[in-house]
Amino acid sequence: MRIALDTNALYTTRAGVARYVRGLLTGLKELNPADIIIDELAWPVENFSYAQPQRMLKTVWRELVWARWTARKRLRNTNADLLHSTALSLVSAPPVREVVTLHDLALLRHPQRFRKWQRRSGLKRLQHVAKADHVIAVSRFTADEAMALLEIPARQITVVHHGVNLAKTERVPADLLPEFYLFVGSLEPGKNLDLLRQVWIAAKARGDSLPPLIVVGARWAGVATEGEPLSDWHYLGHQSDEILLALYRRARALLFPSLYEGFGLPVLEAMAAGCPVICGRVASLPEVGSDAVIYAELTEPGFYRAMQQLRIDDALAAQMRVAGLCRSTDFSWQQCARETIAVYRTTMEQS
Repeated sequence: MRIALDTNALYTTRAGVARYVRGLLTGLKELNPADIIIDELAWPVENFSYAQPQRMLKTVWRELVWARWTARKRLRNTNADLLHSTALSLVSAPPVREVVTLHDLALLRHPQRFRKWQRRSGLKRLQHVAKADHVIAVSRFTADEAMALLEIPARQITVVHHGVNLAKTERVPADLLPEFYLFVGSLEPGKNLDLLRQVWIAAKARGDSLPPLIVVGARWAGVATEGEPLSDWHYLGHQSDEILLALYRRARALLFPSLYEGFGLPVLEAMAAGCPVICGRVASLPEVGSDAVIYAELTEPGFYRAMQQLRIDDALAAQMRVAGLCRSTDFSWQQCARETIAVYRTTMEQS
């Protein structure tokens, strides 16, 4: 069986979808099934910068030229049996069968989080999901949303969780703070960084000096709700996996006040590194964190209380580190790859 695996996310984002594609590739290579050949299908031109018009022009070329012409030709020339669209459908595949990975339905639930082009392009690609031969949902939460919002029947959806693959070694920044909280994620309104701003401002007004916050993630230019950085917040932008591991291991906790997640990979990565997690009991996060994270109300007083609880109780912090490490062993990229291969085989066996 020859699989064309869409790896465009590796060249367009550093967020969770790219980590998923990289992790799935790792798992597939480790399993190395004798009857399956994986062909990476992508326009291998990086487009990480938000500088315009370069980003727009590259996006237009990838979606309107490469996907419609070059990619289709490659599918024909390689005699692919199945196309795995790893981040919605970019390439129209007929008559090749198609499996689509659905990460979330934020486009429908929170359209304000996206730019106009993303909304227009993404909605068209979402409409195509129901036409795929099979859908991989990254969580039960996402699968339930797909059935409710896209009317995809349960028999057409399989839940395959992400894995976790931390760096082999860490690299500690030379000027790393002795004590800090950590936030990891793309800096857009849905990640709810503004709630943490309220927590820090209110704590200062009470005379409580919280440890600094280190923020790791791409900072979009012109995100109106983000506001000016606080004096004790440190924006590090995108960081290597080696530095990220060092941060996870040394942070007092990962603060993850996101309003909506299809999976929540930073929560899993933090647990795997022995970092306590504070997040909301929303969307997919209880499915990932189970009882190994601290759930807080997504209000300033509620989140502050959870931080204080962890801050003053060393035994609780140690307990959450152990619980997180234990919970993270339930997830692996090999298992993700194994279950994905099962979907490939089932899809090809369908009459």
